[in-house]
Order: sequence, then C-alpha cells, then structure tokens
Amino acid sequence: MSSLEAFKRLSGGASQETWALTGGGHDAILRRAPGGTSQARSSAAIGLRAEASLIQAAQAARVPVPDVLYVLDDEDGLGDGFLMSRVQGETIARPILRNEEFAKARSQLAEQCGTALAAIHSISLDGLPDSLPHSDGLAQIAQYEEIYRGFDAPRPVFELALQWLKANAPAPLEHVLVHGDFRLGNLMIDENGLVAVLDWELAHLGDPREDLAWLCVNSWRFGQTQNRVGGFGQLEDLLSAYNSVTGRGITASDVDWWELLGTLKWGIMCMIMYEAFRSGADPSVERAAIGRRVSETEIDLINLLEAANA
Repeated sequence: MSSLEAFKRLSGGASQETWALTGGGHDAILRRAPGGTSQARSSAAIGLRAEASLIQAAQAARVPVPDVLYVLDDEDGLGDGFLMSRVQGETIARPILRNEEFAKARSQLAEQCGTALAAIHSISLDGLPDSLPHSDGLAQIAQYEEIYRGFDAPRPVFELALQWLKANAPAPLEHVLVHGDFRLGNLMIDENGLVAVLDWELAHLGDPREDLAWLCVNSWRFGQTQNRVGGFGQLEDLLSAYNSVTGRGITASDVDWWELLGTLKWGIMCMIMYEAFRSGADPSVERAAIGRRVSETEIDLINLLEAANA
C-alpha cells in the first residue's frame, strides 16, 4: 500500500482495534492493540505478533485465512498490530443463520468447518511461537474453577457440572494447534460458505476435540438450537469431513464432554463480564447484557447433564 487514501474504525473486534484502510487501489485491515499497547482480553490471549505468525502458518496449511501483509514493528510508531488483506463476507450470526442469501452457505458450512479444523489441527507444531500455552481439558477445569471460586457466588448447576466433568474426563488426545474460538462471529461467510477463519488470539496447544465442541455450544447457535453445529448444521457432517481428512475417528460422544466443558466456560466468562460491569472496570451495556446470560448457560448445562446421564 504505497499511499493511504482512507481509513475507518470498524465496529467489529471486542478486544482489538480493527481499521479498514484503502490506498493505491487496495483494501486492507489493520488489527491493532487498543491505543497501540498490548492489552489482552484475558491471560490466554497470545498477542498480535504471535497471532500474525499463526495466520501465516495456517495459510501454508491451506486454511482459509486473510493474507498477512505486514507486521508492525517499533519503528512504525503504531504499537502492536498487523495488516492483513480485506476479505469480503459476513461475520454477524443473525443474517448468516436467517437470510435467504446464505441458504447455500448454510447447507455446506458444517462440512467446510470440519475441513478447515482438520487443516488447522494438521499444522506442524515445529516453528510455532514458543509463547503458545498448553491447555488440555483438566487444566481448563482447574483454571475456570479457580476463577469461579474467586467470585464467592456459588451456583448449584456450576457445582454439579464441575463434579461431573472431573468424574468423566476422557483420556487426552495428542496436542495439536487449537484455534480456541472457532464459531460464528470469528468466521467470514459469503453466499458459498466459509471464506476465512479470523481472530486467532486464543489459540493454544491442546486437544482437537475442544475446537469441534466449542462450535456446538448452544450459546453459539444464536437461537437456532435444532442445528447443533453453530446453528447452521449437523454434527455428523462436521465430523465426517473432519475425520475423512485426519483419520482420527472422533465420534459424537467424544464431543459431548467437551461441549459441556465449553458451556461451563462460557458461563464463567459471563460472570467475568458482569463483574467488569459491576466493578466499573468496564461499565458498558454490552458487559451487563452478557453477564445476564449466565442463567442461559445454567439451563444448557442442565440439559446436557440430563442427556449424559440418560
């Protein structure tokens, strides 16, 4: 981009600044730390330089991602961030799940997501940023239970879910690169389906079943609860595409435990967001609104626990 002709702050991006830039006849996106200073939304966030590196590794593995055009350095005076190509499509769940223009996309999106996750999980761990954390199922239970206990606000459904998860934890699989937040909102979709996988800041090394199950958490179905995969598809299509590439043979029952864990994690995240609102650390209406969704995750957990014990 030889000269900057226009730039505009976009509304997307809950934790990082997102800017649209135009120059020399080309469009690009700047993903930048707020104010130019690294400010992760959680201790699990890997940082923008590492995120750019992962996107480049994903592209080499044929994962649909934007091109990384440039990674900012100190001499640029803009702080932490990187430029990437602008891809066209939609990230907002409501039109993707309801509008007729996305009907064809919905019919094949579960399969496309399975293929994309298979490619992500095939990325060689050699050469990935050393800063990537390792996090398996039991480690995440311990992490989120510690956060939950810190609120000193016992919730019986969460207590039951924690005990069930500990008692029924599956044997871990060999660690792979896990995207960490693979769901609508972080996927660019057009009328033909998946265009790009976005927002890699929660990537880590862990169990591949985590990504598959996170996409199935009821909160990420956005009201289309009959479609277990993201509100748009069926689990058999996701797993068939995934297993045909990886040969892992992951089954629906393998996903169940991880979906329950993902639901509990999101419930505790909602508690975190409410506390940010209550304390005044982030008095936005968004934090308050998300905080009230704790009760939704309790209902989801009850349904999952009943199904698991049926």
